[in-house]
Amino acid sequence: MDFNQEIKRRRTFAIISHPDAGKTTLTEKLLLFGGAIHVAGAVKSNKIKKTATSDFMEIEKQRGISVATSVMGFEYKDVKINILDTPGHQDFAEDTYRTLTAVDSVIIVVDCAKGVEAQTRKLMEVCRMRNTPVMVFINKLDRNGKDPFDLLDEIEDELKIKVRPLAWPISMGTTFKGVYNLYERNLQLFTEVEKQTIGDSVEIKDINSGELENYVGEYADKLREDLELVEGVYPDFNIDDYLKAKVAPVFFGSALNNFGIRELLNCFIEIAPTPKHFSTDERVIEPNEPKFSGFIFKIHANMDPNHRDRIAFLRIVSGTFERNKNYLHVRHKKQLKFSNPTSFMADKKSIIDEAFPGDIVGLHDTGNFKIGDTLTDGELINFKGIPSFSPELFRYVENADPMKYKQLAKGLDQLMDEGVAQLFINKFNNRKIIGTVGALQFEVIQYRLEHEYSASCRYEPIQLYKACWIKSDDKKELDDFKKRKYQYIAEDKQGRDVFLADSSYSLQMAQEKFPKLEFFFTSEF
Repeated sequence: MDFNQEIKRRRTFAIISHPDAGKTTLTEKLLLFGGAIHVAGAVKSNKIKKTATSDFMEIEKQRGISVATSVMGFEYKDVKINILDTPGHQDFAEDTYRTLTAVDSVIIVVDCAKGVEAQTRKLMEVCRMRNTPVMVFINKLDRNGKDPFDLLDEIEDELKIKVRPLAWPISMGTTFKGVYNLYERNLQLFTEVEKQTIGDSVEIKDINSGELENYVGEYADKLREDLELVEGVYPDFNIDDYLKAKVAPVFFGSALNNFGIRELLNCFIEIAPTPKHFSTDERVIEPNEPKFSGFIFKIHANMDPNHRDRIAFLRIVSGTFERNKNYLHVRHKKQLKFSNPTSFMADKKSIIDEAFPGDIVGLHDTGNFKIGDTLTDGELINFKGIPSFSPELFRYVENADPMKYKQLAKGLDQLMDEGVAQLFINKFNNRKIIGTVGALQFEVIQYRLEHEYSASCRYEPIQLYKACWIKSDDKKELDDFKKRKYQYIAEDKQGRDVFLADSSYSLQMAQEKFPKLEFFFTSEF
């Protein structure tokens, strides 16, 4: 297969939603359809003992939530699919934002009973900023929920995007009969006998034929009315509008019951975008360029706790990535060679010899990488748009076991490189401060330090409003500011100056009194 065909058969996307909408369960069932797993796991279930493939960290299995983005690749109908299952919980939003920089399209999962929730809105804003094409999967139809038309109106209002249903539910909750697929013109019937297997679909070209009654009985007339209304209200589906992120196709189903997933997947591989171009500070990089380039969008420490390894996730943007070939690490200006690059199935890894644009490759990292780093064939370019956000919650971090000082230092160092939180050292008293976007991060850090590094830490409160990076071309004014605010000046992991504002008033006053100083609320500057 030639290089351009390899690019055309790749689809790289993220699944995003509010917590508990069924995102990880949907990922699990997509893997089941792709033949990548044979029994679907559950996020939390007493009957199903296998945990979800993408929730492989110990804390995820215990809590029943996703804490880190996991990457899974599989083949389906000769299409190479790369799924990134992201955390839905707002405390881990930063991991999700960064993941959205590495994908070509997105599937948003919406709970039919709860509709659009706060976190879904935020994530949609990130997609809108990047013009990322979006598909919507309305989940949990086996439970009673809102009217489908109301849900579609809510999605249009809340997510500010036009929708076009490509499937339609036949009732819901206890009387849920199935889904009519408008894209393929067939009917998939819901049988709640075996939740781990997949039913066959029935082809019905003409919904006005009496055949429909044989399958859905008394619900046939309501389905005909609904479909007439759908065709009347919504314009015909246009793939170009979807690719330009103007329209979101909508599917209905129940991920837990394997329902409506095949329709979603079949349509997805047909219409979803192939790997796209990316912007660098220097120029735009097209995927079909022969020279290799890619960027690191995530770092994960201890994917295998037995080996204490660190994996850097590389999104390939152009050219072919080859094993054992030298590539330029642009920030360090040095050549690196990778003898065992891996492809992923969550925490299971297999070594690959080559990879193509759109693929996500895992590189063993001994501390060379940080998020946003660029690898190339030799060209000096820097990919842009992978931010770290200004944290809003802060704690002093102290060593709780003097015998484990080294383990704590190493653990903090590696976990901060992952981008789960940010570490600042206060210049005034040399104490370490951890800053996060969400409170749950503190628990996760403590848990992982203990279970992955055998180190224990304790937190002490500190009253701060926001951390922001500062710089100025006027060295005199910068030095003057640092002198006056010496108690609130810190350094981040890269040695950059950070102002720890203790209130919104002090931040506002600093901005007014020092006009030549620039204050940044994301670390990308």
